[in-house]
Amino acid sequence: MKLTASDFKLDVTSEIGTLRALLIHSPDNGLGKVVPSKAQDWLFEDIVHLDTMRKNEYDYYVKLLMYFLDPVKIKGKLEQIDDPANKRAFYKPDDKSFHASNKVIEIQTLLEEILQDADVRKKLVASVCAIEGCNYRLQLKLIDTDPVELAKIIISGSLNKEEMIFAPIPNLIFSRDIGVTINNYMLLNKPAKKVRARETLLARYIFFNHPLFAAYRDNILEIPETVQHFLRPGEDNDEKTTLEGGDVMMVSPHHLIIGCSERTSVSGANEAIKLLFENKVVKKVTIVKIPHKRDYMHIDTIFTQVKRDMWILLRSLAIANSRIDKNEPGAWFADKKSKDKTEIVQFEKGKKPKTYKHIEDLLADISENDLQSKKKTKFIYSGNDTFPFDAREQWTDSCNLLALKEGVVLGYDRNDKTVAAFKKNGFEVIKVQELLQKFENNELDPQKMKDTLILMPSSELSRARGGFHCMSMPLLRDEV
Repeated sequence: MKLTASDFKLDVTSEIGTLRALLIHSPDNGLGKVVPSKAQDWLFEDIVHLDTMRKNEYDYYVKLLMYFLDPVKIKGKLEQIDDPANKRAFYKPDDKSFHASNKVIEIQTLLEEILQDADVRKKLVASVCAIEGCNYRLQLKLIDTDPVELAKIIISGSLNKEEMIFAPIPNLIFSRDIGVTINNYMLLNKPAKKVRARETLLARYIFFNHPLFAAYRDNILEIPETVQHFLRPGEDNDEKTTLEGGDVMMVSPHHLIIGCSERTSVSGANEAIKLLFENKVVKKVTIVKIPHKRDYMHIDTIFTQVKRDMWILLRSLAIANSRIDKNEPGAWFADKKSKDKTEIVQFEKGKKPKTYKHIEDLLADISENDLQSKKKTKFIYSGNDTFPFDAREQWTDSCNLLALKEGVVLGYDRNDKTVAAFKKNGFEVIKVQELLQKFENNELDPQKMKDTLILMPSSELSRARGGFHCMSMPLLRDEV
């Protein structure tokens, strides 16, 4: 089934509006070939067991998305889909039994479809081969490869089961990082690490060449490098123009948050703001500059939105700059390098920049002013605000949640103290395995669910250092 633009719409105005369409990438064979010596170079904390990650973890994510976004593809078919005899055909883009949803859209499917065009295929293969240093004969061989097989090769790096011709791109499962929908615009990102260069290239080719996005081609924005950047000295991240989707949040129709982090530079944020204001995409952008530390990485590892009046966040970061009493000796020595501080500055065209002391102040302002919440903003804290569980559970993405609709979010099952905090705030908590059966047996209706934390199995996925906010690129949400 070819994805067409006939009923497709690109529009995201919040983090919590009911999700209608998104872009994902299921774990591919390249993930199963990451070796220990390269794991951290490829931004993983450890090697993963691919079959466990797929069958026991990510497949549940796909099924859950289907029940919420495209139930006709899965309702009444769960037993058949889960039958081992089918060898996971429902999840494989190159299989005739693949779900082929136009709501839960697989990146590999879009790549296959643009590769059907001979001109696009030649250009993309040449670009990939240039990045990966392939020889000319291999380039010609790839151009003549069947588009379905070629898509798998380009993503996984594997020419066949035994032979690899270039490195995998294991971070493609974190689809949020390559692009972000801002109203009816698509902002293509500039990842900080060279290992993600091929992902960026694929995103450009897909968004500019797939008919699904044809109506929005003029709304695709690419962040430029600073003028004559190649002549500028220094290798520091802040000197480079980088921006990743985990550092971008569309919190209201006119307001965008951009994080400056280990992966997104001040230069990248600056270029993004100029681009967004010039094209009148948003009226207001807030920069949240967080410490450049591996344990934080992006702002969506620090906080995400749960409801109009509720957020989850890491408290220790939110109050890090105000813990020491000014009369204590520690206050005299608390000043650190700027990259170890949290700074929040809001920019609005024609107005003087506004600052916030704490992340909580910013989030409350978004809830109560941008989203017109009539209730006092509530905060759920990682690890139930208890040391050392706050830091431990933030590391395993307790704050990195995806809202399927307002108040219905999914996260990892391993973060016990954070789960307790949700319960304390009146949330139902249910494991995805149980929930899917309730959907199938008509005991629960996804559309009627409220205030629920859905727990996803996570032993392998959490090794990759990303949660479900990272593993989603929303393309369409209802307005809040």
